[in-house]
Parts: sequence; structure tokens; C-alpha cells
Amino acid sequence: MATFPPPYPQYSPQPPQPPYPPYPHDPAGHGLRHPRWWQRRRVRYAALSTLLALSGLVILALVREQTGTEGFLVGLGLAVLPVPLLVGAFRWLDRVQPGPWRNLLFAFAWGACAAALIAIVANSFATRWIATATADPSSADTLGATVIAPVVEESAKAAAVLLVFLFRRRDFTGIVDGVVIAGVTATGFAFTENILYLGTAFGTDQLTGDSGIASVTAATFFVRIVLSPFAHPLFTVLTGIGFGIAALSGERQRARRVLVPVAGLLLAMSMHAFWNGSSTFGQYGFFAVYGMFMVPAFGLLTWLAVWTRQRELRAVREELPAYVYAGWLGAAEPFVLGSMRARQMAREYTAYHFGKAAGRAVAEYEGYATTLALLRRRGRRGRAGADFVARERELLTELWSRRELVRPALEYAARTAAPGGWRPGYAGYAPPAYGAAAPYPAYNPYRS
Repeated sequence: MATFPPPYPQYSPQPPQPPYPPYPHDPAGHGLRHPRWWQRRRVRYAALSTLLALSGLVILALVREQTGTEGFLVGLGLAVLPVPLLVGAFRWLDRVQPGPWRNLLFAFAWGACAAALIAIVANSFATRWIATATADPSSADTLGATVIAPVVEESAKAAAVLLVFLFRRRDFTGIVDGVVIAGVTATGFAFTENILYLGTAFGTDQLTGDSGIASVTAATFFVRIVLSPFAHPLFTVLTGIGFGIAALSGERQRARRVLVPVAGLLLAMSMHAFWNGSSTFGQYGFFAVYGMFMVPAFGLLTWLAVWTRQRELRAVREELPAYVYAGWLGAAEPFVLGSMRARQMAREYTAYHFGKAAGRAVAEYEGYATTLALLRRRGRRGRAGADFVARERELLTELWSRRELVRPALEYAARTAAPGGWRPGYAGYAPPAYGAAAPYPAYNPYRS
């Protein structure tokens, strides 16, 4: 467990050191072994992209075979409607410390392609095997929907969260990150599943001649797109919360880092099974489960996600003043970076006066500062990794390189957003009086 140092506590008047440790030296003089071809990042990216592309082609062929071309197009057009709303909601939740888009694209692609393919193949195989073994197709369908499908589907979706947790650890720092990755993965999965259900319903209507509100397509659209577009994200978010708690745990809390994600996955499976089994609870079982269980659970998890986001903003306001004392940040920055309204003002001000690229630089600055605050909080609680110092230096370097462009915008946002104008001490701290000793030396190695 890393000890918690103050930000750059002591400096000598030497040129700035690189943000990363120097390259290791081989005392034997044999040189370091180069990574093998399968260990290179480009090879891993290419392999993952190929896997997702092949899964997408296979799932496309399977869904089109089952629904027909016309049914597939109708299902696609209807299933895509809730996707922008759900992805936008999760992206809004992630605005405090936005993760890279590549993680969200991977999560959505995994859910829509790989997880959906695993679910279709595994569910079909298991249901057929149960029907053959029991000679009771009706019971096999019920058992497949309430037992097999929740286990297979939630495990397949959880794989995306696990991969981001393991291989994009710097982007996975807490509960909000787990909620966002899990929710986007489940949104992709629901998108493909809705194409299948809506396309099949349209094919049924073509055979029976039904149309309009009384059609199977309209009923399926109402249940899956209008009433419960959040169902799959709601289940998988429980798994994401488990991984988020694991990300907040210390390195020595190994049991917690393993058991909490497993517990979240089991809760997701149980909730999914309960939802799938609601149709067997009588004529109004579905609506009873929806009103008494799904809606309250959705409200509770939404509150938890928003509360966690506000907690991150509070951490920004509480942790960044240490870097103000050390000379890395301006006095108004903890207040601005701890307020979503002030942050938006800073971005809009810069984009209006200096262009969209400058606005993106402010957004990057806000993201790096938030990551720095959360890193410092983990360090203060003894949960930072062994790379705490190197990571802190890297983040401070990113902030310092953007300071000339960003600081005027942050000062403008502080004056505009604070009631009566920003003043020292407004953000919950007061800078030291003139001549008083700051808690950390204010010397900055990047200042000539």
C-alpha cells in the first residue's frame, strides 16, 4: 500500500523530472526483452476488433434469418429509438470525470455483438437440451427464460465490465465508471435483442394480417421500448456497482475486490430472473412486478448514481486546495471544478472566444483535475496504488500544459457562477494570509 505524500513536497532547483520513472537498467548488460508480437497493443486491438466484427456479422445473419429482411429492417428502425437516450443519460452521469469514448464504444459493441451472440447460442442450446431431456418443451421454455437466460446473459454482459476493469484500470476508478460501462454494455445488448423481438413480432403480424395498435408489433414495442427500455441496463448496473466498489478498495482488500463484483453479478442474475418470471405470476403479474419492483429499483439506483456523482464533486472541492497551496492551481479552481454549472460556463466561454478546440482543452483540464482529486482522496485513505507519485506527477503535468488557456476561463466562471461573485474562502477553504506559511512549499519546477 502506498503511503500518501503531499503534492511535490520538496523540490530542488533542478530541471523538471519526467512524469514517469526512468527506463529500467539491466545490470547484466543483456538488455530488456522486447514484448512478443501477441503482447503488443496494436495486436490486441486488432484481435479484439476482429472478434467483435465477426460476432457482429454472425449475429446479423442469425437475426436476419429468424426475422427475414423486412422484419429485420423494421426491428432495427424501432430498436434504435431508445439507444441515444440511454447512452446520453449514462454519458451525462459520467460528466464529472468523463471516460474515453473508446471504452463506451467497446462496451456497446460487446453488448450488441459478442454478448448477444453468446446469449443466443447458449440459450438455444440449453433450452433444446432441457426439452429433449424432459420431453416437455413448455417447461423447458419457462426454465430457459427464468433460469438459463439470466445466468448466461448477465455473465456475457459482465465480461465487458471485467475487461475494462482489468485492462483500462486508470479509466475505472469508482462506482460511476462501473455504472456507465455496465449500462452502455446492457444498452447494446438490449438493442440487438429488441431487433430480434420486434422483427419476429412483425413477421407474426404479416402472417395473421394484424396491424395498428392491436398488432403484436405494437404490443412488443410498448412493453420493450416504452415501458422497460431500462430493464437490461438496470440489471447489469448491479454488476457495475460491484466492480466500482472493488475499484475503490485497497490493494490488500483482495477478498473484497473479488467477492463484491461476484455479489453484484448474482444480484443482477436474480433481478433478471424475477423480471423474466413475472409473466408466470398471473394475468397482472407483469404489471405488478413492474410497478412494485422495477420502478422503485430504477429510482433507487438512479439516486445512488447521482449521489455518487455529487460525492465526486465534493471530493474535488475538498482535495484540490492542497494543490492551490502548492502553486499548481489557481485559487478559484476548486470552486469551479467542483460545480457542474461553473464547469459548463468555463467550457462555453472558451469555445465562444477561442473555438471548439479550446473548449475541448478546458474539458480535458476538468477531467484531469477530477482524476487528480479522486487519486488524492484514495491516497489519503491509504488506497492508492504503488504508482501514486508517478500518476500524480503525470496529471499535474497535463494540467500545467493547459494552464495559460484554461485559467482565464475558470476565473470567469468563478466570478459568474458564484452568488455575488467568487471570493477567497467561498469554496470551503481560505488561502493562507500574506506572509503565513503554506502547508506545502509553493515552488513549481515548471516555473522558470
